[in-house]
Amino acid sequence: MSRKLRILEVNKAYYPHTGGIETLVKQYSEELGAMDGVEVKTLVCRDGRGLTVRENVNGVDLTRAGSFGTYFSCPVSLSFVRLFRKMAQNADVVHIHVPFPLADFALMLSGFRGRVVVSWHSDIVKQKKLMLVYKPFMRYLLKRADAVAVATEGHIKGSDYLPGFAEKCRIVPYGITPAEYLSIERVPFLTGKCTDSESVKVFFTGRLVYYKGVEVLLKAFRYATESRQKIELFIAGTGELREKLEAMAERFGISEKVHFLGFLPDEQLKQAYADCDIFVLPSVVKSEAFGIVQLEAMIYGKPVINTALPSGVPYVSIHGETGLTVAPDDPKALAKAVIRLASDRDMRERFGNAAKERVMEHFCEEAVIRRLYEVLKGGAEI
Repeated sequence: MSRKLRILEVNKAYYPHTGGIETLVKQYSEELGAMDGVEVKTLVCRDGRGLTVRENVNGVDLTRAGSFGTYFSCPVSLSFVRLFRKMAQNADVVHIHVPFPLADFALMLSGFRGRVVVSWHSDIVKQKKLMLVYKPFMRYLLKRADAVAVATEGHIKGSDYLPGFAEKCRIVPYGITPAEYLSIERVPFLTGKCTDSESVKVFFTGRLVYYKGVEVLLKAFRYATESRQKIELFIAGTGELREKLEAMAERFGISEKVHFLGFLPDEQLKQAYADCDIFVLPSVVKSEAFGIVQLEAMIYGKPVINTALPSGVPYVSIHGETGLTVAPDDPKALAKAVIRLASDRDMRERFGNAAKERVMEHFCEEAVIRRLYEVLKGGAEI
């Protein structure tokens, strides 16, 4: 019997920490680990401060390295560097999710000579000063990597750094398991909160932080309501901008038509996707590298309004096919897209059907995991 392929998954954080990358790392750890001939161990840092703990989470052998806290969105952990070196010695391939500067540093110090695969989720966009220090380490990682996994071609074209390493890049889309979404009980989760039962329900979910563009969405919704179109906006999520956004809605005179839902448990979030009429992802900078939430709405047959970022976002939902794509940070363009879809039920249905078909054809998790496995073991072409 051949020896198992030993994979070390490496990321900043792990479930129950919320975030798109953390969702992927959990998915990869569980599903790769369930494959015959594969052994997975996962190394992350603890949220906040605390000592190292080792856990078994839903079958995943998980180590959370002790941390002194998080600075510039990166954990500070001496334990992580030591544990990386120790755990890499027993791995055939190290799979690092970036941006995560501490992992680049740990790899450099580890002496690891096995295969290195980098999943490049996005460039570092906001922390300009950090990049002055981090850039040499990042370039080391890209040179050292045997392969760089990206979710779309847009990740390569839109990056400030990847075009010079395009020969190493391998397309590995993000995926979802359709059955997990389609099996939920359908209830009028949003409809029951509407002030008008005939309203078209526009839905956003995500962290309430700068790059998600929710401020732009509220400005657009103010313009859209001036059209006399019956629409209501539902915003799910938490974050530092919550109070500011609520104050904006009040100031714009649209607070009765804007519903802040806060954090939604998984089942309620899925019910919200299933009950909305339009999903919108108004992100304004390429920190939004893909937008898994688009897939989650599309699997329910919902049209998507996204933005033409230099990232993977417009490669997920296609303009004029599964929804509409508008310029980022353009409230009037976003408002026009909302009005256009809200006023045309047939267009919503046509785009929605195509959206579901696109997910089923290109973004099913089972096929994605097989593709990732081939990249990790070294058998996949670009």
